[in-house]
Amino acid sequence: MITVHHLENSRSQRVLWMLEELGLPYEIRRYERNRKTMLAPPELKAVHPLGKSPVIEHEGRVVAETGAIVEYLVELADGKLGPPPHRDAALRYRFFLHYAEGSVMPPLLVKLVLSRVPLLGKQAIKRIQPMIDTHLDFIESELATRPWFAGDQLSAADVMMNFPLEAARSRGGLDGSRPHTIAWLDKVHARPAYKAALAKGGPYAYA
Repeated sequence: MITVHHLENSRSQRVLWMLEELGLPYEIRRYERNRKTMLAPPELKAVHPLGKSPVIEHEGRVVAETGAIVEYLVELADGKLGPPPHRDAALRYRFFLHYAEGSVMPPLLVKLVLSRVPLLGKQAIKRIQPMIDTHLDFIESELATRPWFAGDQLSAADVMMNFPLEAARSRGGLDGSRPHTIAWLDKVHARPAYKAALAKGGPYAYA
């Protein structure tokens, strides 16, 4: 049995969706954010020294970082939702698997932090938004050519890209001006596994 240490309104919602898609058995241990700081509670440090979510436990192993967790789950499911067989599609898979957290999320997170800083934050956001727009334009151009990030089928690359794009729609300027990306999000949200994960995960502001 896989144990998911799940923090509300966080990246760990992706892990629940992944597990539902794979049909792997799991249990959830929920954690709430501090209502003043919005940080994870100190109890998570008892699970992993960084005190972050998501973290999973399985057969005595503790696995942190969403990308590492997703790759672990692909291996556990004998390659389901893993890289497509064609070399070019497999390369796209690996690119988006890492691009989600390595490139897209940082400016979105910076914008969130700056939005909480009066006056100076608003000025700084004017420099951050063009960076976000560059990513959103790139993503839109990619999704205009195929239904999923790696190819014709849902993969773990889509699971990884979901949270950045949900965050972008919430606070990064993603709207109907990028119809292929919005259609991709709507398609994800309509999946039975996504809905099941949402029902089990508790509060989540980005769906």
